[in-house]
Amino acid sequence: MSQSRRRFTTEYKNEAVKLVIDSGRPVSAVAKDLGINEGTLGSWVATWRRAHQTEDEPLTMSERARLRELEKENRELRMEREFLSKAGVPRTLKVAC
Repeated sequence: MSQSRRRFTTEYKNEAVKLVIDSGRPVSAVAKDLGINEGTLGSWVATWRRAHQTEDEPLTMSERARLRELEKENRELRMEREFLSKAGVPRTLKVAC
């Protein structure tokens, strides 16, 4: 028994993709609600994402410097936390700055 292929309009595809993107629901849930194959909707979403991906601009010098500062601060805070945990200081203790 052979089934004929269903054809979907571009508008229908766009609305189905929009449901996935805007709602944050899984492709499988939206596909089930719409009565279409999960793989079909998944390919539509993948195609949309490829077409709408934006390349991030490279960081400026000041952004790179700020990132280095934050990474250094993060390392220092982790070391302090590790030291305090080894010293037996409870995590709930809040230090006034």
